[in-house]
Amino acid sequence: MEDLCAPRKPPRSVEITAVVLIALMVAGTIVGRLPDPDHRKFLVLDIVMGLASLAVIPLSFRRPVPGALVLAAFAAVSPAATPPSTVGTLNVAFHRPLRTAILVAAAGTAGHLIQGLWQPIHGLPYLWYAILVVVVHAALLGWGQGTQARQQLLESLRERARRAEAEQGRRVAEARSLERTKMAREMHDVLAHRLSLLATYAGALEYRPDSSPEKLATAAGVIRTGVHQALDELREVIHVLRDEDVYEARPQPTFGDLAALVDESREAGTRIAYDDQVADFTSLPPATGRTAYRVVQEGLTNARKHAAGHPVSVMVAGGPGAGLRIELTNAASNRTPLVPGSGTGLVGLTERVQLAGGTLDHGREPGGAFRLEASLPWPS
Repeated sequence: MEDLCAPRKPPRSVEITAVVLIALMVAGTIVGRLPDPDHRKFLVLDIVMGLASLAVIPLSFRRPVPGALVLAAFAAVSPAATPPSTVGTLNVAFHRPLRTAILVAAAGTAGHLIQGLWQPIHGLPYLWYAILVVVVHAALLGWGQGTQARQQLLESLRERARRAEAEQGRRVAEARSLERTKMAREMHDVLAHRLSLLATYAGALEYRPDSSPEKLATAAGVIRTGVHQALDELREVIHVLRDEDVYEARPQPTFGDLAALVDESREAGTRIAYDDQVADFTSLPPATGRTAYRVVQEGLTNARKHAAGHPVSVMVAGGPGAGLRIELTNAASNRTPLVPGSGTGLVGLTERVQLAGGTLDHGREPGGAFRLEASLPWPS
């Protein structure tokens, strides 16, 4: 944080204005003493001290403490130096720590007390003069230190606000990054599912070249449509991964879309035994429904990759308070996958299920079949 106690050089115009105003006060002090014959004999001394004090004022703006001490010494010699000395003491109180400001105020008080001894004000007892001098310098000290403390407080609040704004910006950036990652992961699953369907149709064309022209045309049309959809989904992934300010996400799937997902896989040639034991899913939280959809989608995708041509069993069961259970089983296969995978699909799926408050288990059964089972919470 910037040191608020450090004096700042005022603009040239402000400095000139201050010197002019102080000069007017010095002139008023000298003129006000002329009617008194006892003070009139010090006219030359007052003029010299007044001019010398005005010459020191610019120094006090740059080096407040030395300037104020010199002005305090001049004030001990002539009342004409009182206005500049007062300004010098106030300037130190504005910009220096309390201890330094007290010492300078004490020097100014001492200078004026000396002045009152050999150039007293007629009609004012010295005791009251001394009390007045002490009170004025104490007021200058309090004014300057109070202003300095207020500036420090304001700067501290501004710094705190800047830090809070920066922290808020960082949190917003992290939230946006997390949301983009989440959306990219969602579309990655969709894209993997789409490509696995295309691979299934392409594999059918490869292994059954003797199919009728109608079937070949149908499969080619499905592949063409799927490629266009996959390209659109890939563009969405790239769009999300870029730092775009505005992104219109596609509608997210729900538990009610499971039947359509199964039908889509059946149309691609996968034999699926689908057992839906959920009577009413209206009370199922949307986030849980999306997670269930992704579990089934990932299971079907893996089945097409690693066990193409083998039947798949899909079972969903549960209810409010009992939770939602999903189980997919498919026969094992030693064939090379039609579409190589990254090997991270089940890792990401496990993380997704855990974030939803559930558990995921997968592995080979004693008979060689592969089983994927997920349990998700369903509040009552």
